[in-house]
Amino acid sequence: MNVLPRDKKALVLRCLFEGNSIRSTARIADVARGTVTKLLIDGGEVAAEYQARVMCDLPCRRLEVDEIWAFVYAKEKNVPRAKRAPPEAGDVWTWAAICAETKLVPVWRVGDRSGATAKDLMDDLRPRLANRVQLTTDGLKAYLEAVEGAFGSDVDYAQLVKLYGKPPGEDVGADSRYSPPVCTGLRKTVIEGDPDPAHISTSYVERQNLTMRMSMRRFTRLTNAFSKKIKNHAHAVALHFMYYNFCRIHQTLSVTPAMEAGLTDRLWEVRDIVDMVEDVAPRPKRPTTYKKRSP
Repeated sequence: MNVLPRDKKALVLRCLFEGNSIRSTARIADVARGTVTKLLIDGGEVAAEYQARVMCDLPCRRLEVDEIWAFVYAKEKNVPRAKRAPPEAGDVWTWAAICAETKLVPVWRVGDRSGATAKDLMDDLRPRLANRVQLTTDGLKAYLEAVEGAFGSDVDYAQLVKLYGKPPGEDVGADSRYSPPVCTGLRKTVIEGDPDPAHISTSYVERQNLTMRMSMRRFTRLTNAFSKKIKNHAHAVALHFMYYNFCRIHQTLSVTPAMEAGLTDRLWEVRDIVDMVEDVAPRPKRPTTYKKRSP
């Protein structure tokens, strides 16, 4: 049984972290695509389990939550005529919470855009916090019941709704199809508690959404680099946040988010993630030798 060398595994993960596709990663690292996919799956499982275990008693005080769109196998409108589409084909949303001070992403979810996914996210987030927090989301109605069920009155919660449209006096032409819409105004609504108006913002989590699109090839729009299986999509997200939280120095902090939040006292390397994968991987069985008995 061939075992991929440790340095080669680190190279594969670095390529994935920097936004390369599975095919390009296989070409760069000179390995099979199946080898890259297996390391993605193993690394995603380890990353999700580890972060779920250590993200507790967090010092966060200001949190922002948002969701980002992608699709699996085919866009929702194209699923009915897609060939051999799996049951999970269609639109998929990645929900994430980010601490505005430490830039840590403590929880995330991959699923649909329903209230059930929002409730699952908030129910997971609440027990991990050590303090009462100020929470900001967009105007999605699913957040209202989810936040109420998880936090009750023990939260300072507000919604920020951005209003989009064309600037006054400008005509919208054909070139605007692929251009981002123009934000023409904001509407802040206090839902619970007494949130500080100066910190009612979703800027950090929206910037994290951009980081996800830049760091994971399967989030790139208007290409064929979409996820074919939702499980692999979830593994890629878990690996991304493992690298973002523990290995990547945040420019405004000069340390990683995990270091800023007190989860670790050192800068992690990609090889540390490789070690975690190897620690849980089954050891390859050595071929048994048969010695013929002499007559």
